[in-house]
Order: sequence, then structure tokens, then C-alpha cells
Amino acid sequence: MILVKKVLNSSVVLVEKEGQEMIALGKGIGYGKKIGEAISDSLVDKIFLPIEAKKSSQFAELVDEIPMQYFEITKEIVAIAEEELPYRLNTSIYLTLSDHLHFAVERTEKGLNVSNRLYWEIKNYYPKEFLIGEVVLKEMKAKYQIELPSEEASNIAFHLINAQSDDHEDQAGLKKAKLVGTIVNMVRYSLHLEIDTNSVHYTRFITHVRFFVDRFFNNGLLREREDELYRQMWSLYPGAMDIATKVKNYIDQTYHTQIPENEIVYLGVHINRLMNHSAIDND
Repeated sequence: MILVKKVLNSSVVLVEKEGQEMIALGKGIGYGKKIGEAISDSLVDKIFLPIEAKKSSQFAELVDEIPMQYFEITKEIVAIAEEELPYRLNTSIYLTLSDHLHFAVERTEKGLNVSNRLYWEIKNYYPKEFLIGEVVLKEMKAKYQIELPSEEASNIAFHLINAQSDDHEDQAGLKKAKLVGTIVNMVRYSLHLEIDTNSVHYTRFITHVRFFVDRFFNNGLLREREDELYRQMWSLYPGAMDIATKVKNYIDQTYHTQIPENEIVYLGVHINRLMNHSAIDND
């Protein structure tokens, strides 16, 4: 049984369904309805969204501005995400993602392309969320004849990341993604070589950087000194060590810390591998 808890407008009603508060959407569903009154399933457009009561008024405002299909798409996205991802999503995503998708379509129709500065970081640091974004874009094109730029996969992924129930973990994850992106961009710029981003050597490099960033933010950096190895690396691979030191200096200055020599050595090893294989590929 679906019971009315609050009528938000003629098309949006806060209801209780199976013991849970939800938003019910349907043309004229709220007209003349009173609190405690039952609603027939036939009046609802089969869209029930779990939403916190304190956000219900925001939802009502959005429904007046956004076509119903975007809420349907968001509901489908959440269903896919919660099946594939190891965390639950905050109900705020029904507001934020529906609004974003509608705006994204309007921008695309007007020929406006707003780039996502975290595209690379999200694609590489959150591959599961990014893959869901790609799946969603294909579904939107096939089911709703809505075609968005491929970059929108990262925007959808961002909304999934941002809707994690634990806000602290989310913020930490984005900080890590930004630092990974900064390090990789510094290395790529310093190499002055065309890099095959699909190569196994590039993948190994990215993996090392990700683990380094994880250790950095979790206070788990390798602090044992290996002076002889450090000197050997400078002697054998000065170019790679120079780039690794630039990365160290950036992090030290930005985060007011001191990266240990061991970490510079291992970063230098991976940079050197990347340099060698990129040089071969560019010959």
C-alpha cells in the first residue's frame, strides 16, 4: 500500500511504501490528495525514488524544471551502480545527477562543451565508476535517443563518487585522484616524448604512482634509507631521478612534508622504464 505523507505538488508526492519514505512521480498524482490517503499504483508513473524528507522540497522544485525521463535515467544508473560498486549511494544523487543530465543535454544541443578537468584522474583512479558512466551513455543513446559526448562518462562517474554515503572517504579519494593526475602530468611533460598510454609499461607506472599516493595520504611512506641505491640511481639514471626529484619538491612544497629518498628511488625506477620504452617506441 502507498500512503501519502506530504503533497509537494500535483506531480510529486512524498509517500510511504513498504515502510520506506519515497518520492512518487506521476502526472496529477497529488491533485486533491490528503495526508494518510492511499494512492493507487495506476496513478504513478512507476518512478519511486528513496529520498530524505528534508530534501523533498528541493526535489519538487527540480521536477517542475526537469523532464521526467532524466529521473528515470538516474534511477537506472543508481540500480546499476549499487549492483557493481562496493558502496551504497546517498539519496542526494537523485537530485544532483538528474539535474546534471538535463543540463548536459541542453549544453550539447546548444553546442557548448564544458571540459571536465578531472577526466583523466577519474578514468584512471575510478575505473569501475567510469565504466558505469560509459555503459550509461550507450543506454541513453539506445533507449532514449540521447547522445552525449564521451567525456560525460567521467561526469557521471564523478556524481557516483560524490554520492558515497561516507563524505570523508569521498573527499580523500578525490584528493588522491588530483595528486595522481598532477604527478603523471609532471612526468609526461618532463619526458618530452610521445607516450603510449595503452602500454603495459605505462600501466605499471600509473599503478606505482597510485600506490605511492595511497601510502602518502595514509602515512605509510617507505622511510628506510638506502644511501648506496640512491647514489647509484643518480649515477645511472640522472634524467629519471631529476624528474622524480621535481615531483618530490612539488609535493614537499604543496603539502609541507618531506618525501623520503627511498620513494624518490622507486619513482625514478618507474620513470626510467617509461623513458626507455617511450624512446624505443618513438624511434
